[in-house]
Amino acid sequence: MARADAKTTVLADGLRYKSKVSGSPFQAAPSFGTATMSCFLCGKHRLRSLMGTRRVLGKSQAVCAPSCKALDEKKP
Repeated sequence: MARADAKTTVLADGLRYKSKVSGSPFQAAPSFGTATMSCFLCGKHRLRSLMGTRRVLGKSQAVCAPSCKALDEKKP
């Protein structure tokens, strides 16, 4: 079974995509309190003020506090 041809090619300057927007969808925060992180358990980006740490698999990881489910219910 043959693979479909790739729609992108590597350009002379090393870029692969012509139409892809450069950069990250997560802007750099001006202060530490407004920065976001992704929860290790649910993967959603939340403000660091809504995060806590919990030992998961032997390491401290950033997770939603008090829980992912509680924060999802809290949203209007």
